[in-house]
Amino acid sequence: MPPKAQRRKSKPLKTQSTAPSPSNRVQIHPGSLLSSGDLTIDGLRSILELADLLEGEDPIRRAQRLFKRRVSLLFYESSTRTRTSFELAAKALGADTSLVSAQSSSIEKGESLKDTGITLRALGAECIILRSPYSGAPYLLAKSTGLPILNAGDGMHEHPSQALLDLRTILHYLKAGSRVTERTLTGVTVTICGDIFHSRVARSNALLLPRLGARVILCGPPPLLPEAAAQLDPGVVIERDFDRALAQSEIVMMLRIQAERLAGLALDLEEYKARYQANAERIASHAANALIMHPGPIIRGLEITSEVADGAQSAIAEQVRNGVAIRMALIMRALTSTAHEDFRSRKRGGR
Repeated sequence: MPPKAQRRKSKPLKTQSTAPSPSNRVQIHPGSLLSSGDLTIDGLRSILELADLLEGEDPIRRAQRLFKRRVSLLFYESSTRTRTSFELAAKALGADTSLVSAQSSSIEKGESLKDTGITLRALGAECIILRSPYSGAPYLLAKSTGLPILNAGDGMHEHPSQALLDLRTILHYLKAGSRVTERTLTGVTVTICGDIFHSRVARSNALLLPRLGARVILCGPPPLLPEAAAQLDPGVVIERDFDRALAQSEIVMMLRIQAERLAGLALDLEEYKARYQANAERIASHAANALIMHPGPIIRGLEITSEVADGAQSAIAEQVRNGVAIRMALIMRALTSTAHEDFRSRKRGGR
């Protein structure tokens, strides 16, 4: 084969292993949600309003909206809250769901993500909800299948539906409603404390909340919170002193230490608890009126005590409930024409 022909043929293979450029991203189905940064303010508002509508709708009428449409849940990692809420959300809309896990499919035999996605599409899947240990996997699946892909967490990259349900929880607490603008959270400080480095939840929230005017404080020890994290957004700052961060905060979001991603990093857990644990004494002293959040799973007695997790300030159960409404809206958006309006606005550069 002539050298020029070889070069032309190799280019598509190279782009599959890298993050898509803006010009490539127009190929991704407009109903996809791969990053919280992809949403325009108008698109974000429409999701929140749709979540309100669907949550309050008569269940029988709601179940006709996506009756017998096919949604596949492709989960390469274990999950309780995300997987269950996406599945309940799809079924509440009348869709048929199929769960594919690495332990019970050809994935275990070495089948690639691309081939698994193509197989699901051939079997009639109209939307794929993906959780993967590999950052960027949803982009590859979106480009390989042409289907709407909902990112249910990819490696250490993002978890956009979690950021949306966290936002809904915050808005309910502030009684701010769903018609968000760039100033809805102006004057609100949100502290996210814990294993920031490995947290896709922290990244998605740090990309989303400042766009609505929030100030986000990231708090944790240097091994779990590198200084570079402050570059996510001008509205994001780092504070190593947890007590000082709490004193400034209306919202406090705790994160677990992700032992499965530490790769041998040694931490003194007793020192960590002394400096960064959300316990009853610390919260009462420095954040007596703050809303306490946690994306789960909770490691009780490490990053948060049972008194705080189960206390009057906790919104952890409400976050889980909000997950169903938000994920109904995302699945509806993925499988209906309303997503195309958001996509056209994004292409025009609208916010």
